Amino acid sequence: MAKKFNVTADCKSDRHYMVNLDKRLVKIKELVDDGAYFMINRARQYGKTTTLRALYRYLVEDYYVVLMDFQAFDDSKFKNGHIFSVSFASSFLRILKANRITITDEVAEACEMLKKVADIDNEFFTLKELFEGLSDICAVTDKPVVLMIDEVDSATNNQVFLDFLAQLRAYYINRDMQTTFQSVILAGVHDIKNIRRKIRPEEDHKVNSPWNIATDFKIDMSFSRDEIAAMLKEYESDYHTGMDISAMAGMLYDYTSGYPFLVSRLCKLMDEEVYGKEYFDAKEKVWTKAGFYEAVKMILAEKNMLFESLGEKLVSYPELNTMLRSLLFTGKNISYNFYEPSINIATMFGFVKNQNGTLAVANRIFETWLYNFYLSTAEMQHTDIYAASLQDKSQFIVGGHLNVRRILEKFTVHFNELYGDRDEAFLEEEGRKYFLLYLRPIINGVGNYYIESRTRELRRTDIIVDYSGEQYIIEMKIWHGNEYNNRSEQQLIGYLDDYKQNKGYMVSFNFNKNKQISVHEIVIGDKVLIEAIV
Repeated sequence: MAKKFNVTADCKSDRHYMVNLDKRLVKIKELVDDGAYFMINRARQYGKTTTLRALYRYLVEDYYVVLMDFQAFDDSKFKNGHIFSVSFASSFLRILKANRITITDEVAEACEMLKKVADIDNEFFTLKELFEGLSDICAVTDKPVVLMIDEVDSATNNQVFLDFLAQLRAYYINRDMQTTFQSVILAGVHDIKNIRRKIRPEEDHKVNSPWNIATDFKIDMSFSRDEIAAMLKEYESDYHTGMDISAMAGMLYDYTSGYPFLVSRLCKLMDEEVYGKEYFDAKEKVWTKAGFYEAVKMILAEKNMLFESLGEKLVSYPELNTMLRSLLFTGKNISYNFYEPSINIATMFGFVKNQNGTLAVANRIFETWLYNFYLSTAEMQHTDIYAASLQDKSQFIVGGHLNVRRILEKFTVHFNELYGDRDEAFLEEEGRKYFLLYLRPIINGVGNYYIESRTRELRRTDIIVDYSGEQYIIEMKIWHGNEYNNRSEQQLIGYLDDYKQNKGYMVSFNFNKNKQISVHEIVIGDKVLIEAIV
């Protein structure tokens, strides 16, 4: 059976194109060998389950590995410590047996004893008895036992889970006196170090973490350019498309920052959805820059579980919503402080990253999706500037090409008619948003755009527009005098060199009351800059 790119459940190397996980597995095994207990907490669809299953296969020669999934435990299993303990013991023994464990008399006796006392009718069987039985088994096996639990988020709202963590902690601390698991690995979105447990119910102000014995998990699970290239090389050996593997891997990484789901989804879209569309009737045409941009347009327009999850979080966490809107539209620096609640939440869910001490959206796909999300609201689409764009849009496409100068000319007129009497604060807070709101309906359905956030600390926002295979670079900035403007022009020229472009565009929001509103051309060397003063 031919391999495919996979975005559902875990990836299997004999059925799916996937990156090589060996380097990660070696590093994780070092933690296991050291007897570490740790949590793999990453955003949704970040390859946690695939990693755990690969790790299971990687460890089985040296350890007995019990891999459990708390999603298989319905809510009733967390009703109390007794029901949970019975369910856990049953699953543990069944999975341990599947390891083809060496059954000595001692092992058989320990397993049989746990099975015997873990009876639903034995109301005295709770977490204490469960862990005593697990300790007895760990003491007599010929290889150490490793416990891995996937989807622990399914249990984090239950007190019994916190009590379970407390037992793990107690046995970890006393492992020199009581045999226990060699290593415990939990996986989920939430970092359960942040789950607090009261020491005594009457002492509300005193709390501790039942998972404070965990080692920090610092292993990078995103895909590197080289790892993406190796995956594409395998695909290329099957289909011989003639793609530039290095360039394609670079584009995939640049747009996703190696987010596993996004990389695999874009590849899957190119292989299965872009292929067969008009102009892409052969795989040789798909695995090109044009085919890639078509896949980007498709992923941003589709409804998938990852984007649905992001949208739900924006509704559920108002402080997160406010912080991201500010980050996207004002151009202001936000220092990365993990202990600030909204930044903590945004990091945990994969929205943002720490970029040299400054907050940044995690990748271009997320950033563009977030812009689209905010610009598509009813509030935004009822603005006068959006209505003006819809009325004007037919005049901006000439021979299939985007006339960006004409867009700047019309935007300048409309913006100053509608908002010219507003103050400096309005321009700084809203100017970028209104330009994007004007631009979006013009390119919607044919083109894409993304924001180059690496220039944010310079109070500049660069928009890269991809339209019908052509790229246009538009810099938005706040006017801070001629010296600053000249420096910005030089920076834009350097950026044009990076993209091998000879023409660039600038939108300058000028606070001076005696400014001259205009669109004019600046020639510097072999570069032409079209600047709109708003």
